Amino acid sequence: MANGTNISALFSEKLQVINIGLDGFAQTLQELGIPVEMMDWRPPAGGDQELMAIVDSLRSDTGDGWQEEIAQANQEAIKRLLAAKPVIKGIGTAIDVVPGMKKNMILHAGPPVTWERMCGPMRGAVIGGLIYKGLANDVREAEALATSGEITFEPCHHHAAVGPMAGVMTPSMPVWIIENETFGNRAYCTLNEGLGKVLRYGAYSSEVIDRLNWMRNSLAPMMADVIKAHGVIDMKSLITQALQMGDEGHNRNRAGTSLFIREIAPFLVRLDRPREEIAKVLEFLNGNDHFFLNLTMPTGKASLDAAANITGSSLVTVMARNGTEFGIRLSSTGDKWFTAPAPMVDGLYLPGFSAEDAAPDIGDSSITETTGYGGFAMAAAPAIVQFVGGTPQRAIEFTQRMYEITMAENNAYQVPVLGFRGTPTGIDVLKVVDTGIVPAINTGIAHKEPGIGMVGAGLVTPPISCFRDGARALAEKIAKQSN
Repeated sequence: MANGTNISALFSEKLQVINIGLDGFAQTLQELGIPVEMMDWRPPAGGDQELMAIVDSLRSDTGDGWQEEIAQANQEAIKRLLAAKPVIKGIGTAIDVVPGMKKNMILHAGPPVTWERMCGPMRGAVIGGLIYKGLANDVREAEALATSGEITFEPCHHHAAVGPMAGVMTPSMPVWIIENETFGNRAYCTLNEGLGKVLRYGAYSSEVIDRLNWMRNSLAPMMADVIKAHGVIDMKSLITQALQMGDEGHNRNRAGTSLFIREIAPFLVRLDRPREEIAKVLEFLNGNDHFFLNLTMPTGKASLDAAANITGSSLVTVMARNGTEFGIRLSSTGDKWFTAPAPMVDGLYLPGFSAEDAAPDIGDSSITETTGYGGFAMAAAPAIVQFVGGTPQRAIEFTQRMYEITMAENNAYQVPVLGFRGTPTGIDVLKVVDTGIVPAINTGIAHKEPGIGMVGAGLVTPPISCFRDGARALAEKIAKQSN
């Protein structure tokens, strides 16, 4: 009787609920207006006993970190990542400067993929690239050439390069040259075309080709002359400033683009070029808030490449998607890819489009998150939610959660709203597997059919199986080296 009285009293009082685990458990209570405190808890290693054993075997004897070999390797990897000093060195033609580029080669985003397995926007970008290169006159000829075996397709990441969305780079395209002055390595990326109907989203109409030709024949030479006159431009400084002005370096680059224009404008207007040509370049830059993206991406690539190939390190050095697969690479396992099917993006769509029109996740632009900005710095860019969805509070939560799976707080990139705390930097594959927390990535959305282009932007959840496979491979490699 007393117990029944106590239970009745319990339900007559105001409920205070803590929900552990799945959000769905709290849904009914929230619908009834009952406040619920959410605790983000997941079973270690997703409940996979084999993985739990692997992760536990890699811990130190005290249990407060990884084995000494891994800890020392990670200390060296994060030291190199944080010590990077990426600068804009200049602009060149891909065939002349990108390592291993060949005349019959087209580079693309993400892990390796064949024409037969390419998604719609990737095929569209390849078609456009072949027309732009002058090897095909129309779609039919381009498709025939793509399937002939005469064209070699390889990932940008295999050539010290990165490419947004489809990431297609042909030999004749102009590319940014970013040099990591601390370690001497370089990275490369094409110039940004803007949003909408553009090659990287799989569009290949005449307006797309005309724009690419103008960029090659006018924009790129003028930018090359500007950089030559200005001297190298410190990208780390520009990104640091941009984060404090509301950017995150991936899908919001308004401040970064503005800072870049401000940096180069005095040198641009002094060029011995017709006034109308200079005006057209300034108009293009001013109307393209994403211009800075194709600089933040190779900045990240140049920074992370210096931290690659460190034996025993669990640092994630690459996250990339080709619209068919999502893939990662680790410092300790070098060029080996760990892949899973590319997920769909949860986002906002342009008028006239919906989730039914979307292609799976695609692009090398997640190199920004891998470096410590982009989705990892969403707290610095509350306005990003107008582009990718969510709320400003949710943007802050994304950044805060990333501290649980990273090795350090960045010594340059800081978040004002978090008291100028350094952004979470250096994804630890073992922490991802242990906690079940996957990296936060924001991204654009391409139409699933070739030739159409951009349809929206949003947030994507990477497949955790990539990270689990990487953790297994790391453990196996350490075990072999110990025997």
